[in-house]
Amino acid sequence: MHYESFLSRTQWLIALLALMFFVSLLVKAQTPDTGWLTNPAHPPVKARVALTGNVNESTNAVQGFLEINLSGDWKTYWRSPGEGGVAPSLNWHASDNIKEVDWQWPAPQRFDLLGIDTLGYTGDIIFPITLYVEDINKPANFAGTLTVSSCTTVCVLTDYEFELAFTPDNLKPNAELLHTHAQAASQVPKASPQLKNISAIWDDTKQQLQVSASKAVDWQSPDIIVDGSSDALTDVAFSVPTISVNGETVTATYSASSWMGKPALADEAIKLTFIDRDFLAEHEISAKAGTIVESVPDFSFASAIAFALLGGLILNIMPCVLPVLGLKLSTMITAQGLAQVQIRKQFLASAAGILFSFWLLAAFLLTLKLTGNAIGWGIQFQSPLFIGVMVAITTLFAANMLGLFEIRLPSSANTWLATRGDNSYVGHFTQGMFATLLATPCSAPFLGTAVAFALTASTPTLFAIFSALAFGMALPWLLVAAMPSLATKLPKPGAWMNRVKWLFGLMMLATSVWLLTLLANHLSLLWLIILSFIVIAFFITRTHKVHGKKTAVIVSGVGVLLAAMTLVIASLTASKWVTPLPPDLAWKKLDESRIAQEVNAGNTVFVDVTADWCITCKANKIGVLLQEPVYSRLQAEDMVTLQGDWTSPNGYVTDYLRKYGRYGVPFNIVYGPAAPEGIPLPVVLSSEDVIRAVNHAKGG
Repeated sequence: MHYESFLSRTQWLIALLALMFFVSLLVKAQTPDTGWLTNPAHPPVKARVALTGNVNESTNAVQGFLEINLSGDWKTYWRSPGEGGVAPSLNWHASDNIKEVDWQWPAPQRFDLLGIDTLGYTGDIIFPITLYVEDINKPANFAGTLTVSSCTTVCVLTDYEFELAFTPDNLKPNAELLHTHAQAASQVPKASPQLKNISAIWDDTKQQLQVSASKAVDWQSPDIIVDGSSDALTDVAFSVPTISVNGETVTATYSASSWMGKPALADEAIKLTFIDRDFLAEHEISAKAGTIVESVPDFSFASAIAFALLGGLILNIMPCVLPVLGLKLSTMITAQGLAQVQIRKQFLASAAGILFSFWLLAAFLLTLKLTGNAIGWGIQFQSPLFIGVMVAITTLFAANMLGLFEIRLPSSANTWLATRGDNSYVGHFTQGMFATLLATPCSAPFLGTAVAFALTASTPTLFAIFSALAFGMALPWLLVAAMPSLATKLPKPGAWMNRVKWLFGLMMLATSVWLLTLLANHLSLLWLIILSFIVIAFFITRTHKVHGKKTAVIVSGVGVLLAAMTLVIASLTASKWVTPLPPDLAWKKLDESRIAQEVNAGNTVFVDVTADWCITCKANKIGVLLQEPVYSRLQAEDMVTLQGDWTSPNGYVTDYLRKYGRYGVPFNIVYGPAAPEGIPLPVVLSSEDVIRAVNHAKGG
């Protein structure tokens, strides 16, 4: 009995020891995790701290991560939050056997709220952390306070107390947490061998920083974020960059500001975070003092508004608005005999159409900007669809003014409109819209500067600038609306009105022909002939129906005669007998690398960025570039002429324009030994401006 009792007690003891050993293994294998930490005062945000169980005994490093979960629209911030916000922080000084904590930051995204640019995260974000312990064999206690700033339309600062007790050499890897950590680590930018030729130039005069880098594979839609840990960068805010891509090279330009005074970043170490599709990298580099060519407009918002008003007003007298002149004067003519209140409403309707059309342009450009496409003034004329629609509209306007086409509403609709005063307000609104769209091929003084400022600024500023442009262009309409008696100063209605309408109709028809020629850049000759035949057939058919067979025959004969005369004049122009204008200059394709080569060789380079649909470009060419003394000077042996064609979408030309803060054509610039960075010329050229710039660039 004693033997059996002893055996039984021994078996129980062995089982108990085995159970204790098994429990000790479980305790030893557990992976510390705080679980989700919440604060009752701010339920939308929760956090946790976890260790993966992976320990590097050679460096005394313990791997872990910090996870922050934000519900709804709440967001938190990156290590450098931007113009507003507070980055999450960790106070771990209550810890034991912890000598250092390395916090790694995944690539952030940009947020724009009311023009304030910030950097941060939404949803669930995981920050890899590494704890460096003093003694890997002794127990450690990671304890302290995590402070998280979270924002929507309001911001809340929340503290989360945490504590993790563990013995480093007892930790065992946890597969699930290791996977979570690996995913988070893949989102942390690190130095990349794919990047080369990284540079940073600080222009103290302009208070701007320019960063450039090349990558083995072409950039797609890159962003470059600048920050740093030195005292000189502590309170410096960098604007949203103006970024240009030229194949493997990306260039970003930032305006820098600080509430502490003017930043001085020459020779300061800065961190560059590169974010592109399927590519993340981070490099540290020293900014070098230098001069930046690329820049965003550095004048104030009030100056931009003033430029926009002047640019919009001057747009009324640019060559491109000549066809629109008929619409304006036609409105004045039809106002004869109307009550002043009706005249006022008509012209206010036209002004409203101008404003609405500018808002449409702003929305169109904003959409292109947000989707990473090329943006610029008049860029819609690069679209064959837009040109085709404009051909149809101008043709209908011309036919209407020539009395060949008229939209008739049902009698019930006419009665409904008549009971409300005037039945042409919608038409006047449409005329205002049309006038704006037809005027966009022109660039006026002040206009390009205002548009460049708008396209590099926030969304509210963009719409404010375009509203000012609209107000400037609508001033003639608003002037008549304010003083309706101006509309009654014209001669009384009579037969002369029909002759004037015919003149304006022919002007509009000429606009249709011009727009039709622009389609030659997008359509084959066959389709162009077919469209031309449709337009001609439409006019002859309508003329026959409205004015009779005799008039149709006369119009056809005049049309054939004009076409023959055009061909004869063209052949004479190309011959040696008659040369109204000299042959065009020997333009070479725009190539920035060639500019530097020619300047280094002692030559002067004249660059012309133009487009077939740009009326101002044509005026500059005919009135200045093909006239003496400019024509002979540009053909000198020490001159090189390069041309960038923006008629159709061209990424290389777009990037070149952006480097100089330009978002439209024409753009002319002169380089030379005395001006290697270039001397930009005014939008509307003069012989004096060109010769002066060429002489200065050459060094004479």
